[in-house]
Amino acid sequence: MPIPPLRRQPVQRRSAERLGRILDACAELLDEISYEELSTRAVAERANVPIGSVYRFFSNKRAMAEALAHRNLDEYAARITRRLAASEPGPDDGPDDGPDHGPGSGTGGGGGWREAMDVVVDEYLAMKRGAPGFALIEFGNPVPATAQPQQPNHLVADRLRMLLADRLASGGPEGAGGAGGHGGTGGHGGTGDTAADEAAEERLRVAFLLAVEAADALLRLAFRVDPEGDPAIVAETKELLRAYLARVLD
Repeated sequence: MPIPPLRRQPVQRRSAERLGRILDACAELLDEISYEELSTRAVAERANVPIGSVYRFFSNKRAMAEALAHRNLDEYAARITRRLAASEPGPDDGPDDGPDHGPGSGTGGGGGWREAMDVVVDEYLAMKRGAPGFALIEFGNPVPATAQPQQPNHLVADRLRMLLADRLASGGPEGAGGAGGHGGTGGHGGTGDTAADEAAEERLRVAFLLAVEAADALLRLAFRVDPEGDPAIVAETKELLRAYLARVLD
């Protein structure tokens, strides 16, 4: 994914820690005030650093919020990775251990792509409920109506597709998914037909983007209905994702 918009990359440990404090302070303030009210001076005061330290890394508050969005996506990916690793079968677990969850459950990747997509939703909910500043920034900086909108969901979709490559490969009835093996950048075995592999990869890319866009809209609705995320809407969102992605992954 793109390099965070830093004026200067931290080299020494102390500099990296200072950058972390600045982003932590930015996140904390965004839980208390609006983006419009946010200022680099307020962040410097909250982080207990000179204002020059903020400008060493960021030209303005927008660049700072963009860096926070990048960090959020990195943390989101790390949380998903930890959850999926925890669900992997142990060395003493046989292929028949545990319940059979039907097509897409897989054994080579724990619970297959269906379980992985549930984890994707659950970890988003956890960050939405508890990660400082996430409710406002999420994975993209809020922009004025007159500004060119960003496309953070494209970054999220591509990151998730790469992150879940192994699960996708084990999700289909042929062991490589139902879309021609999903060859290409997803890390799956191809068919040997370059054109077919590229078409399958493009179909997978579009499917993940649409899934992320749909989930984003539905989960925003869930939090408008209930500040903690309406459970019924969350459950229906998971069902929608499974039903839609099954067309591509089974």
